[in-house]
Formats: sequence, structure tokens, C-alpha cells
Amino acid sequence: MKEELVDILLATYNSNEEFLKLQIDSILNQSYKNINLLISDDASTNKGILNVLQHYEMVDKRVRIYMQEKNIGYLKNFEFLLNKSNANYVMFSDHDDIWHEDKIEKCLKKLKEEDLDLVYCNCTHIDEKGKVLYKSYIDYKSMPKFETKLSKDGKTDKEILPFSRHIAIGCSQLFTKSVKEKMLPFTDKMMAHDWASLYIANRFKGVGYIDEPLFDYRIHSSNVFGGRNLTQNLKKWKSIHGKDKKAFREYREDVIQKHYLDGALMCKEYSLKIKDEIEKELIDSDNTIENKEKKRKEKTEEKIKISRLEDSVILYYEDLLNTKSINFKTFNYTKYLKYKGIGKRKLKEKLIFHFPIIAYIIYRFK
Repeated sequence: MKEELVDILLATYNSNEEFLKLQIDSILNQSYKNINLLISDDASTNKGILNVLQHYEMVDKRVRIYMQEKNIGYLKNFEFLLNKSNANYVMFSDHDDIWHEDKIEKCLKKLKEEDLDLVYCNCTHIDEKGKVLYKSYIDYKSMPKFETKLSKDGKTDKEILPFSRHIAIGCSQLFTKSVKEKMLPFTDKMMAHDWASLYIANRFKGVGYIDEPLFDYRIHSSNVFGGRNLTQNLKKWKSIHGKDKKAFREYREDVIQKHYLDGALMCKEYSLKIKDEIEKELIDSDNTIENKEKKRKEKTEEKIKISRLEDSVILYYEDLLNTKSINFKTFNYTKYLKYKGIGKRKLKEKLIFHFPIIAYIIYRFK
């Protein structure tokens, strides 16, 4: 059987040349061979990167290079790459990781066998020298291990979690062309392309998770996103902004606004964008008018239910932003954010979100 094409999208900007070579080599040496590696450089000032990219384009016909004339930012760069992709399956790639040889093969196998729209996997956490820091990135970050669930009657249980919490880093994902098409063009409130892809996938065929490290995720001093857990990020903020009440208040507002509320607002915008497509995806096993009307009614009811739930999440975050001392509505945290796998993280988040006066005392003296 012929392998279906997978497009891998890699954005570079002043990347470490050695890290970049290791990553590209690991992609080109995958056990799954029918791939295109689309690389867009965001006007790097380090001209050595151009030489590296041109070399790979010359020696492997699967590599295609695009050079941006001016810096457009990582989101626009990934949007550019998504527009260049024509394959039935798509993957995001960081520029400094190392993929295990069977990453594509295992992700695509699960996606096809379970008829999903997106699969994400675990990874090993490594440092600049390739030393293993943590064998499980998901456990280290206390991230949920989420999969779309099917009820006994075959209906999808549309969990709120991918709406309310960012749970799958882009370099861990493989998703369908259908998801890609629904992502484009990016909405005005786009803040995380990999959060948007997960949200869309969960609204349609669903999401699967592979609890196995299928790549090495590198953390180093120039990491822009991810890599650090809540405690480490808090410590870094404290070292830069200080220990006073103003610094803590700004930290708390920054976390709730940029890492939760902005993401929820982005998902809500996509919810409105794809609402008509949700109506169109009716089950065609019976083409009678009665059945179509029944399915249309079910989809409409589902949309209303999800929309109300999403609105309540947004109101929850806005309420937290206005909380100065204590917010006793902890049941909302349990409803929207608690999930198997987050461990002690839920205690730290509950303190910061609902008991800022206590959290500040700990922040100040610990």
C-alpha cells in the first residue's frame, strides 16, 4: 500500500545551526518516507542558517525552502506554511528538537485506526547538550492526557478541556487536512496555532494521545515558549520583576489573561468560524429528509450546549481577573480545568486563581 503524503512544517528564525541540522536529519530519516519538509525562515539575521537550509534542499528533493523578505513573526510564519501545505496530513515541527525514527509512523497509525482528526504524543525533555532532564515531558509539566471519548451510542463527548486549557504542544501533533483548512485564515484573536488545531479537531472527529515519548524536546536559554513548569516560570518572573505585591498581581493577571482567557477567546472565535461547517457534516448513512432534519437538529442542540459552556469559561476567567483576595467558586476550576494527569499543578493553580491573597504570601516569602 502506498504511503499517503505527510507535510511537516518547520519555522526558523536565527536558529542554532547544529540543533537545526540534528532536527532536519531526524525528520528525513523517519521510517515513514513519504513526506515533504516545508521550511520557512523568518528573515534570520544569521546567514549561516540559509546555507544549512539550501544544503538540505539541494540533497533531498523532499525539502522545500521559503525565505521571508521581512520578519513576520512565528504565528504568521506558520500560517504561511499551512497555506503552502497540500498533503492530507500535517505536522508542526520545532527547529531544535530530535524526532524518534518512528514518530510519524506511530502517530499516523493511531489517527487512521481510530479515525481521528488529531493525535499528539509524549516526549523526552533534553537540555542543550542532549542530556535527558525528564523522561516524560507530559508528567513533568503536569499536563492532562486527553482523548476525545465516545459514549455507548457512538456520540462524541465534546470535552471542554481543549477549549479552556492548552494541552498539546505543536511539535507533538499530527492532524488532518480538514483541520488545517478550518484553521485558515487565522482569526484576529489567534494566540497559539497548536491550541487552535486541537480545539478544531475535538469539535469534529476527535483527538487521540500516545503516552510514549516519540521525540526529544529541547529546552535552552533561548526557548521562547514552553519547556518550563509553573514553579520554574514563577521563579523566573520573580527574579525579573521582584517579590512585591505589584509584581505578583501583574504575574497573576498575565497568567490568567495570556495563557487562559486569550486562548478561550481564540477558541470562541473559531467556534463561530466553523459553526456552518459543523452543520454540514451530517451523517449520510440514510439520505432521507427526515434523517437529515433529525441530524441537523442534533447538531444545532450540540452547538448551543457547547457555546453556552464556552461562554461560561470566558466569564469564569474574567471573574478571576477581577478577584483581589478570594474567589470561592472553586467548583468552576474543577469543572473546566481539572483533569487526570495534572497532579499537584491543580493545587498551585487553585491558589493563584482563587486565593491570590494566600498565594501572594507564599510568593513573597518562599
